[in-house]
Amino acid sequence: MSLKHQYETTFSNKPPFGDSMERSSVALQLLERIKSALIRGDLKPGDYLPSETELTQSLGIGKSSVREAIKMLQAIGIVEVKRGQGTIIRREPGTPLVDPMAFGMILARGMTRDVLEFRRMFEPAYTLQAMNGATAEDHQRIQQSIDAMEEAIRAGAQTSKHDIAFHRAILHSTHNPMTIRVGETLLQLIEAALETSMRSLPETALKDHKAIYAAFKAGDTAGIHAAIATSSESWETNLTYEDDSELIKAPR
Repeated sequence: MSLKHQYETTFSNKPPFGDSMERSSVALQLLERIKSALIRGDLKPGDYLPSETELTQSLGIGKSSVREAIKMLQAIGIVEVKRGQGTIIRREPGTPLVDPMAFGMILARGMTRDVLEFRRMFEPAYTLQAMNGATAEDHQRIQQSIDAMEEAIRAGAQTSKHDIAFHRAILHSTHNPMTIRVGETLLQLIEAALETSMRSLPETALKDHKAIYAAFKAGDTAGIHAAIATSSESWETNLTYEDDSELIKAPR
């Protein structure tokens, strides 16, 4: 299929959006058209979108709205703008500048019961997935995160970044883009909780990390489940809100 036909099928044969439509809606509709074109095979990863002028004419909107729409699509990792070349559909989703789900949950006070329940379900799954495919380099990164956290505790330094580094090292050891994408959203929520809503107990976290990794190295499925369950219980026990000194326990 020619690029000209792709353009006509995907963008030109659609009704204009209208000048009064908000730019966020323009971006969502443009995203929907790109998604439909990808499903139909009219567009594929690596293809360039029509030029700004062509989009302006075919969509019936102003250039400023098109630019804003492209910026939003770039922010969520769908397209990449190449200076002097145009806007290309990414071959793999990029890391979004803003994760809408994580940001929304943070605004809603971070670690809700739903997120805690999701962690109990998802973390054992990706840890077992990683256990079966981790490389020597992956094991080295996991151990380095444990060593760095231990050193930070001895020095009385901040440990939250090392806490997250441990979970991220295991997550990325899955080498599965979908698992990593979902896991990164979870890690952003965990990071927010560490900074705002958790009573910091680094020694407990370090002990939990060592137990998880010991089971991980041994290929002990039951041990991984038990260690993560203990870690999750510690999280739930120590979850608080910034303006509330009373302990908040998530219902089970």
